[in-house]
Amino acid sequence: MRTRCALEEITRKPSLLVIGLMSGTSADGMDAALVRIEGCGTDTRVVQLGFVSLPYTPEERDTILRLAGGESGGSRELALFSFWLGERSAKACLAVCEKAGIAPEQVDLVGSHGQTVFHIPQETEYLGETIRATLQVGEGSVIAEKLGCAVVSDFRVRDMAAGGQGAPLVPYAEYLLYRRERESVGLQNIGGIGNITVLPRGCLLEDVFAFDTGPGNMVMDQIVERMTGGKQHYDAGGCMAASGHVREDLLRYLCNDPYLYQAPPKTTGREMYGKEYVDALFCEAQRLYVASVDLLATATRFTAECIGYSVEHYCPVQPDCLIVGGGGSLNPTLMRDIRSRLRIPVYVNEDLGFDSEAKEAIAFAILANECIRGQANNVPGVTGARHPVVMGKISL
Repeated sequence: MRTRCALEEITRKPSLLVIGLMSGTSADGMDAALVRIEGCGTDTRVVQLGFVSLPYTPEERDTILRLAGGESGGSRELALFSFWLGERSAKACLAVCEKAGIAPEQVDLVGSHGQTVFHIPQETEYLGETIRATLQVGEGSVIAEKLGCAVVSDFRVRDMAAGGQGAPLVPYAEYLLYRRERESVGLQNIGGIGNITVLPRGCLLEDVFAFDTGPGNMVMDQIVERMTGGKQHYDAGGCMAASGHVREDLLRYLCNDPYLYQAPPKTTGREMYGKEYVDALFCEAQRLYVASVDLLATATRFTAECIGYSVEHYCPVQPDCLIVGGGGSLNPTLMRDIRSRLRIPVYVNEDLGFDSEAKEAIAFAILANECIRGQANNVPGVTGARHPVVMGKISL
């Protein structure tokens, strides 16, 4: 085991090798991106060196979704799962190092989002107090022990302590990487949940605007799982949705969604668009005699409708273009629906030389780099926090 560097020694280096880790609401697997980062703040320069995604087995994914449902688990299982995920995170780090041809001992820092098992951004009465809370697990100390380097994890809680919603967090990294002087840029990520960031032309950090648009892949994925009896977890290539027809009556039902009409700042997750939501959707589809494939086509269109409505009604500055990333960008049917819904050019990250699949993992590498340098790394205008804070807990 190498001797761990003090934070002061790490921050004196002109560039750092950093691994960013992400396990999202879709619970598909653990993503790991290895990057070289120079500088911090608006001087940040990032080069991607490698990316891997270690898929979860059906049993592992079912466990994550069950825990994220909030009705089962308990302290014993959450403790076990957090350490298990720490081990899996470390394996992902070693795997991306091997793919990039980098010795693990060369890695300076890891930024780990962990797995959100419950997120309660709204005020909730508990034991006589009004509380908002969030819980991400995936023990950072396990990663630090396996890699022998500093690890920054559990980012969201500091923003929530300052009155924010703890999400979205990626806009800070997007500001550093995508900001343009002469063009307003919209960045739509489509993971389990959809979220949009708008960077007005020549903007400062306080000008950045972002929020969750609603379901991304989450509802579509659950429909596919039920249609295939669990044999498929997503609509590969959008082929199943492409074979169906959008039912306008069911689309009107979906668009009667209170979240869609809630003004930002706002954030959502599996708590809103999980099993109970999809149960109700199947019941409505049955009442309207909607075939399963048409249900999927309609749910796909609904994700596009959420994005289009959000751009038109909640963006104080209309973007000149929209750049789509995340797993949803790989669904041609969804991308077709988004392009037909919007009146601006719509691109995917690859059109600009970025990696859609690695984007969120890279964001947490950047957030970790900012944390160890003592730089505030939230966007209060996005999360609703009272002031800037340095997010992340450091394990050495």
